[in-house]
Amino acid sequence: MTEPPAPPATPPDASSSGVVPPPAPAASPAPRSVARRATLAGTVVSVLLILAIVFGSRLLKDFDSALLPYAVATVFLAFGVAYRYTVWISSPGARRLFKQGWRSLFSAANFRKAPTALPKMIATYLGFQKFLGARSHGRWAAHQLIFWGCILAAAITFPLTWGWFTFTSGSGSGPGYEMRIWGFKVLGFDSLSVVGWLMFHGLDIAAVLVIPGASYFLWRRMKDRGAITGQRFAYDLVPLIALIVISVTGLLLTFSSIFLHGGGYQFLAVLHMVSVVFTLIYIPFGKFFHIVQRPAAVGMQLFKYTARQDEQVFACKRCGEPIDTAPYVENLQGTMRDLKLGFDAWAAYCPRCKRVLRGTAYLSHVKKGFK
Repeated sequence: MTEPPAPPATPPDASSSGVVPPPAPAASPAPRSVARRATLAGTVVSVLLILAIVFGSRLLKDFDSALLPYAVATVFLAFGVAYRYTVWISSPGARRLFKQGWRSLFSAANFRKAPTALPKMIATYLGFQKFLGARSHGRWAAHQLIFWGCILAAAITFPLTWGWFTFTSGSGSGPGYEMRIWGFKVLGFDSLSVVGWLMFHGLDIAAVLVIPGASYFLWRRMKDRGAITGQRFAYDLVPLIALIVISVTGLLLTFSSIFLHGGGYQFLAVLHMVSVVFTLIYIPFGKFFHIVQRPAAVGMQLFKYTARQDEQVFACKRCGEPIDTAPYVENLQGTMRDLKLGFDAWAAYCPRCKRVLRGTAYLSHVKKGFK
């Protein structure tokens, strides 16, 4: 077997082959300019949400003042998400992935080639997160419980908090209720019926879904050595504890109102409110931020999928095995050049060949010096 060629230590010099090298990439934005842009984005999104709350609640006519702390927390949430997202996509790597992903999402050519690809990826990658099942069926099931529980809770809590949804009764105490959205009646139901029970206990159902899912991950982080090694309390444990506290206090509120005739309700309501507000403010700056990042990854998956459909596969320069799609590898090399890492040529080799070439270089240039 012939000795494999050593990869270049630095990117090949295009000028030696007579090709004019491309101009040097522009320097990444200065931290201050990124912060200003992120602050502006956060402010704009927050103002838009405040206007949506005011007009969506019919000039605060349908706004419940008891829910004011929750509404204020969602405004902070909007600011934080916009701020962090802007900072995230300002880095060269994220900016390239962001542009390519959204370009693929809105590409008419991609839609013609694969009209069912996008809804399928939204369902499998965002909804059912099948990629987690390949790691562990238990982790996948727990993540699904948390995901759908949080989706249900958000779908109920946010519109109610903003005054977009209202439930009114002509008699003042039911059992007939009307559900209105922005002041328009969309549904009438009996609170004693199955539909009425589901309407008034939707948050309890969400809590029942979240508690076992979050408890599983909390147990795993207490027992699994791999998880314990790299975990951080504020980043990995606090989100799980917050979810459990929110869910348990929410269920206790229902328990208090039904079985204790309101005993301890005020204390539980304050505790529940504090935990929810803390979690909403924490989302943009903690582990939960991946919820906001995940949709952008769908565009990148579509970007890779359409390239595979066109058989644009990039093969390893040493062994010829396919690495990934050619556009994806080129995008990765471009990011490395933007970051001035100086080893974008290594992206042309598969992981196995990288290890072989590193070992060969060690034997050739390091070990030979020992007697």
